[in-house]
Amino acid sequence: MVSVCFYFQVHQPFRVKKHSIFDIGKSSLDYFSDNSESNLNNEKIIKKVAQKCYLPTNSVLLELIKKYPNFKVSFSFSGVILEQFEKYCPEVLSSFQELVKTGNVEILSETYYHSLSFLYSKEEFREQINLHKQLIQKIFAQTPKVFRNTELIYNDELAKEIESLGFQGILAEGHDYILGWRSPNLIYKPQGTTNMKLLLKNYRLSDDIAFRFSERSWQEWPLTAEKYANWISAVNGSGNVVNLFMDYETFGEHQWAETGIFDFLRTLPEYIFKHPDNNFKTPSEVVESYPAVAELSIPFFVSWADIERDLSAWLSNSMQHSAINKLFSLRNKVLSTKNPELIAAWRKLQTSDHFYYMCTKWFADGDVHKYFNPYESPYDAFISYMNVLHDLELKINAINKEDIKKSLSLGLLDTKNSDN
Repeated sequence: MVSVCFYFQVHQPFRVKKHSIFDIGKSSLDYFSDNSESNLNNEKIIKKVAQKCYLPTNSVLLELIKKYPNFKVSFSFSGVILEQFEKYCPEVLSSFQELVKTGNVEILSETYYHSLSFLYSKEEFREQINLHKQLIQKIFAQTPKVFRNTELIYNDELAKEIESLGFQGILAEGHDYILGWRSPNLIYKPQGTTNMKLLLKNYRLSDDIAFRFSERSWQEWPLTAEKYANWISAVNGSGNVVNLFMDYETFGEHQWAETGIFDFLRTLPEYIFKHPDNNFKTPSEVVESYPAVAELSIPFFVSWADIERDLSAWLSNSMQHSAINKLFSLRNKVLSTKNPELIAAWRKLQTSDHFYYMCTKWFADGDVHKYFNPYESPYDAFISYMNVLHDLELKINAINKEDIKKSLSLGLLDTKNSDN
């Protein structure tokens, strides 16, 4: 028997608007909106993707669930995309809610702000998971059981942390250089955990849809649902599950409707179900259905990004390191303000896309880094980001100084121990 496990990442960031050095100290906290017709208009971007991807793909999935009661999928929503749905496209949020109500859709856990917080602050990481959990319960009335970290960033230490938070399973990249001779079509136990199970992306079959579907130079083009289902059925006898992990924007945005991607998705379950031993399962169902075949250690950080499958998409140059180190150095200061708007702005600046836009790897992965990138160069992204961060720091310092003055006036602060 082989189970197909579909997981779709649904995420768009609040992009930082162009912020010059002359704006520092003068602006409001509205760092993420551009009212012009530029590529930095977040509302414009989200509505475009909604029409090309979210609404038509949700319609196809609902159609499939009604036609095939055993067809199942899973989603991971960043908190920032759900905020944008509520603000700009409530009809999209309603369509996702309708899918979840069928009982055939599982929502996964992640960091609210699609951040790299695990690398810099475990406390912030846990707080964002909790914030995300509350939002998912509020919007979808589900409590996630399985976790996926931002961009599938993973190592053994992360698995242990996630198990300590009560999750049953975790997702990761299953590239050859990570697994060696092992198969991504089996379930593993992360080293150092007790009951945690690791689900690994079948990167070849996932990327056949996500990246190669419309590539006419590919020897397997055109990819039909029947051909693809036969590849999945061939796993019977050598594996338990085929984990198909990809960005939801694959459908209609990365692969345009004209490529036939929606027809492919619409007909795929028919051919999958033609093999009597095939089925569809959500990640938590996979965790419950299949035992771990072995313990697997991945001591170094891996991700699903770029050809390297490491952290270099976000942390490979001095601009990226300078920006993110400065960002997290402000954590104690910003939290001490107890100002919800300031804290939310600081956390939106954690979204991994901001550092992705600063990436200078323009070789094999160049087109990937340009996609949805509103900046003319990585340097423009860095300059706008650092100007915003400087402005935010000024506001944080101003509030904290005002609080110190109030404490002094009330005799609540020992002046001998005060830096002011």
